[in-house]
Amino acid sequence: MDDSLRDLLERLHDRYNRPEFIEADPISVPHRFTDCADREVAGFLAATIAWGNRKAIVRSGHRMMRVMDDAPADFVRNASDRELAALDSYAHRTFNGGDLRDFILALRRLCAKFGSLGAFFESRYEVTGSLPQTLSDFRREFFACDHAPRCEKHLSSIDKGAACKRLCMFLRWMVRHDDRGVDFGQWRRIPMSALYLPLDLHTGETGRALGLLIRRQNDWRAVEEITAALRGFDAGDPVRFDFALFGVGIDPAGHV
Repeated sequence: MDDSLRDLLERLHDRYNRPEFIEADPISVPHRFTDCADREVAGFLAATIAWGNRKAIVRSGHRMMRVMDDAPADFVRNASDRELAALDSYAHRTFNGGDLRDFILALRRLCAKFGSLGAFFESRYEVTGSLPQTLSDFRREFFACDHAPRCEKHLSSIDKGAACKRLCMFLRWMVRHDDRGVDFGQWRRIPMSALYLPLDLHTGETGRALGLLIRRQNDWRAVEEITAALRGFDAGDPVRFDFALFGVGIDPAGHV
């Protein structure tokens, strides 16, 4: 075990896993809410649009909550056809109002069937014991209702080998718990040890620079490789080092 690398990862984790991280990150969107159901819906939708410019993602996420009357769980359950039609004006890059409407209707069906997003993920994990299988089952269940085929591109498919960065990030928010105040830790029936790193351009480049990742392609095989390496430093909570790898990748003041 490389003690100097362990020390670096710990220092970077301490630097970024703190409340000051929240405001400029998409996790600020579910942090608007105290209700667990609101946090689940807001977190899932904010994670869904989390690609591209970080400031634009955060602005779009807060704007999305406003068009849902700042009551995302209630909107999912009860929005009328007129209220759903009013979403047409929303857009974040290629995720448009029609996509948002289809996602809300998919969430409505899933939550009506299983009780909540958390209930689905926790129950499926308990049955399968596998987070990859749970991600596969979730995508299949999510798109079981009528929807425009174009919206499917906004929910990555682990069955096609995608890194599923946004889903892994959402799961980090919902599953991880510590005393730092950033992640929510609402889903206690999924262990933190089961999580996978949300792999993107920043974390991939930093991971390769640190010797944690050899594979050049940012796909699910790379996610498995870098997460396995991080489990060598903390088997019980490997994904806490997401703060280290992502933070130093996007912070101009940060350096490896």
